[in-house]
Amino acid sequence: MKKSFQLKSLLVSMAMASSVAFSMTSVTAHAGVSANIGMVSNYVFRGVEQTDSASGFAGLDYENDLGFYAGTWIADVTDGLEYDLYAGWSGEMDGISLGVGGTYYGYTERAFDEPYKEVNLSVGFAGVTLGYDKGIHELAKEEDYSNAYISYEYNSFSATYGVYDANIDVKKNAVSYLDLGYSTELSPGLEGGVNYIYASPEDSNNDPRAYLILGISKSFDVM
Repeated sequence: MKKSFQLKSLLVSMAMASSVAFSMTSVTAHAGVSANIGMVSNYVFRGVEQTDSASGFAGLDYENDLGFYAGTWIADVTDGLEYDLYAGWSGEMDGISLGVGGTYYGYTERAFDEPYKEVNLSVGFAGVTLGYDKGIHELAKEEDYSNAYISYEYNSFSATYGVYDANIDVKKNAVSYLDLGYSTELSPGLEGGVNYIYASPEDSNNDPRAYLILGISKSFDVM
């Protein structure tokens, strides 16, 4: 499971399946440890802007032949760092990919946000993925949140529509977002891409926002 400048929510929402009654194979390309590093012109996550300028990132991932994965990802958020820890399992049976995972989002002292953690579920078939993330803020446990999305991938193109609700107990607190992306391999292990993101808050006091994001990332095997 590799982080990139594309929707982080898709990458941390790998999902679950566990039934010995079905023929099941891992969706993992190969077992081992890999790393990645890159930069985006602007970091936008689930329709919410995390920086107003370029952001660098790096990650380290482990995955095995059974579909279990674990990793960490670090990104610059202007006045500090975001660091993510995640683990889970993903598999495929009869063409349907399923899985479950968990993610912890941490921030250094000067960063703009506080830690939170979530459970990530998804199911996919024929390029279409449905996902649901449920989380809770570590320092304000009464403020739980959710993210639901549907995405489609075809060759180098991707499209995602999602609704991120930062506090499910507060009305008109959600943000709906559309992410259209294109990525291409510039050279072995080097990927470039562009994403157009349109985010529309339910709160009428906030105007919709549109972002055009350019990014580049390099991935390589560690062992």
